[in-house]
Amino acid sequence: MTRFLRNSSVTVEEMAATAALGTASRCAGRHVLAIQDTTVVRSDGGGGLYLHAVLAVDAEDDAILGLIHASFLKRDKGRKASRRARSVREKESGRWLEGAEQASAVCASAARVTVVADRESDVFEAFACRPAGVELLIRAAQDRCLDDGGRLFAHADALPEASRARIALPAKPGRKAREAVLAVRFAAVALKRPRDGVRKGVPANVEVTLVDVREVDPPEGQPPIHWRLLTTHAVADAAQALAVVDLYRRRWAIEQVFRTLKAKGFDIEAIRIEDDVPRSKLVMASLIAAVTIQQLVHARDGARGSGSLRPATDAFAPEDLPLLEAFCADLEGKTERQKNPHPKGSLAYASWVCARLGGWTGYYGKPGPIVMLRGWNQFQAAKHGVSLLMEKFDV
Repeated sequence: MTRFLRNSSVTVEEMAATAALGTASRCAGRHVLAIQDTTVVRSDGGGGLYLHAVLAVDAEDDAILGLIHASFLKRDKGRKASRRARSVREKESGRWLEGAEQASAVCASAARVTVVADRESDVFEAFACRPAGVELLIRAAQDRCLDDGGRLFAHADALPEASRARIALPAKPGRKAREAVLAVRFAAVALKRPRDGVRKGVPANVEVTLVDVREVDPPEGQPPIHWRLLTTHAVADAAQALAVVDLYRRRWAIEQVFRTLKAKGFDIEAIRIEDDVPRSKLVMASLIAAVTIQQLVHARDGARGSGSLRPATDAFAPEDLPLLEAFCADLEGKTERQKNPHPKGSLAYASWVCARLGGWTGYYGKPGPIVMLRGWNQFQAAKHGVSLLMEKFDV
């Protein structure tokens, strides 16, 4: 492992590009959500090392198609003073533009691509410079000036309520899972180009749709849900506005990947490697593996809705399939609950195998990422052992 991490021929860029190549083959004909976000790898009090990732998710059935792009940025202290003298692409904000460009390139065979991101990506140039054929869906953070002289947030407050809907909110740190009633408002707006900063070649305004959703009567002691979403998708009625809200909710997928990457799984924050280069390689390898773990978690119940079963080769090499089948034959019991209910060659079939290897009995609950990770590690160790045996005996 040390030789791999310190091998100058191995780069994080090549690792990410190889993962993206596999993702590209799974995007054909699909509406792909390119969900991007940034997480902390190592913090040193105001600066540190950060990981930015773009994840491909099928908009129809939530299947995780793979990693589109990943890169590291090193945040230095004391750069705020020169912020306005640099263009967006020279700043950390440039990663949001790069993520959209990578999504356009990697998902070129997709029927549609929507880049989804949270408030940190609310950058005017993200809309002004979006790649052709790519839609954007970004949660607003800035109370921007509008082309008509008004302000974005006041405009949202004044909109009439168009509809209400009930949605299930998953649990997260500090919030229990609950059902929320949301009031929905929407309108077309023209965002005015900010006056500060270096913005050469950027249009004076960009036209987008504002979709505002606010929770009605939240539980006592809980902050209400309030999302101001900016999108390039056309929204003509309340149903289309709610569809935009539903797409934004899929952003949860990348948060789950990051949770698997951290204390809930690979625990990258505990890595004791001081050199950023080998550390970054190990984190990149862990990210690629964390995406696989989440693919397995999503596939555990088989096909969802109108979707079809994903092939095991989404997360495993073709040569892994015989070993998966061998493990399955050994793990299956006599009762129906102890048998793999999924067809051979499917990702659901592989998910069942990894869950059983990870300690799931097949009777209680559903296997989560920690169980899947344990099972996946067991499978990788066995695969390595088989490889060594075959090499020794020249099979």
